[in-house]
Amino acid sequence: MSVILDLTIFPMDQGVSVSRFVAPVIAMIRDSGFAHRLSPMGTQIETETLREALDLIDQAQALLDGFGCERVYVVAKFDIRQGPLGRLSGKIASIREHIGDVEEGAEFS
Repeated sequence: MSVILDLTIFPMDQGVSVSRFVAPVIAMIRDSGFAHRLSPMGTQIETETLREALDLIDQAQALLDGFGCERVYVVAKFDIRQGPLGRLSGKIASIREHIGDVEEGAEFS
């Protein structure tokens, strides 16, 4: 099974700039060993089971709770499909097959 989790999580009670709280969450995701991609609005993570994805959300919230965050905003979207892992990269490769190279994280002016 492949579970792609699109996760946005941050504290709402710690001021405007929250990167000091988000960074440890991203480090935890990085250190989990799961394939992941950081974007400006969230992080996409691929796990083998729904339970693993839900556990990452639980760990992220626990980290923020440990930092004294009393109100946390979370958006979690899931794409759950039977079959092998590798869809996190595969979905982008499929688009490239249709339209050619796409620059991930490209900035537009």
